[in-house]
Amino acid sequence: MPKPPGRDLLLRPDRVWDAIEKGPVDGLSVLVREGRIAAVGHDLAPSSQADVLEMPGCTLMPGFIDCHVHLLDEAADLKPSAYQTLTAIPALTSLLANGFTTVRDLGSAHLPLNVSLRQAVEEGLIEGPRILAAPNILSPRGGHGDKQPSMAQRYGRPVGTLADGPDELRRAVREQSRAGADWIKFAGGGGFSSAVDGPASTAYSRIEMHTIVATADDLGLPCAAHVFTDRAVLRAVAAGVRSVEHACLATETAYRSMEDAGTYLVPTQYVQTYFLNRLEDDDCWDSDTTVLRQSYAEHADTLREGLLRPARSTVKVAFGTDAGMFPHTDNWREFPTMIANGFTHLRALRAATSVAAELLNRPDLGVIAPNATADLVAVKGDPFRDITATGRPRYVLQQGCPVRGLPK
Repeated sequence: MPKPPGRDLLLRPDRVWDAIEKGPVDGLSVLVREGRIAAVGHDLAPSSQADVLEMPGCTLMPGFIDCHVHLLDEAADLKPSAYQTLTAIPALTSLLANGFTTVRDLGSAHLPLNVSLRQAVEEGLIEGPRILAAPNILSPRGGHGDKQPSMAQRYGRPVGTLADGPDELRRAVREQSRAGADWIKFAGGGGFSSAVDGPASTAYSRIEMHTIVATADDLGLPCAAHVFTDRAVLRAVAAGVRSVEHACLATETAYRSMEDAGTYLVPTQYVQTYFLNRLEDDDCWDSDTTVLRQSYAEHADTLREGLLRPARSTVKVAFGTDAGMFPHTDNWREFPTMIANGFTHLRALRAATSVAAELLNRPDLGVIAPNATADLVAVKGDPFRDITATGRPRYVLQQGCPVRGLPK
């Protein structure tokens, strides 16, 4: 991460939204000192030790948080680890340029490379968002994380972090912790891109899910569950996961369970519309994506209806995109997709700021308030009037340091 600058920085946008109020406030200024917010107010006067940055036409907000990304190229699972790691650098650049100063990477199939990426960003070796890492996605054999079952059958070389039964799962969670996990991610059900199962399947038994969550809890690690249907969601919520990922085929029954348990939902809506809108475009598909296309076609109607349910609920929704399944440059499009599916501007923007920070247990992020970390994004326009302003970042600051649109 960049080191905080030595001088104060006084930011003067047209308006400030602190992720606490219900809308932006005109005429506020924000003083940044040593990587943190020092003051927020009207008519703040710069000292002789402060630089002043005018931000005409901009709304200043907390840096965005994407709670579901995949930085590593899943198609490169069989390539050398050095190559796989290098494919993440353009992704990190794109996400940070989009104003996302923190991301939660929810794992790749095989190697815990995102932990090394996290360290490289922290040490300033590469530029990118702060990373919270689930090293790999735990999966049963034949589940969503079993990426090359034919390799295992033919050569005895599985590609994935595969574990079945309580004993194997306890060991797998502990190995993830040893690898440097911030989170544990597991496939509680199948997926649209799965080689063997599908999104309507349930992958782990009740005992297995409870084993994962209990073992992670013993190690102080929260769990995220990849699930789509009522059965899988209910099982994951009963096990005590902190976040449910996707749930796009779930009904009101599952949403009530999440509401009652206080479980966070990360609905990843843009990735679903990304594929649904391309179903009839033959140029978007090839032999490697045939299964994905067939699966989306099979569930298209149920999926379109399911995308409308989160906004009708009172579940705690945190912003997440599944970027990596589509180009990382487009992850901001989750905002207008949420609005199109019934979310208010306020709820969508809080999902990517204060609510996302709550999910990640990072109270220093996601708000503009005294002593908060100075991760900030200034977008051209007012996203409360035009949500596409979220795709027009003019300035990005990370721990008070400019990373876009500002002289370094």
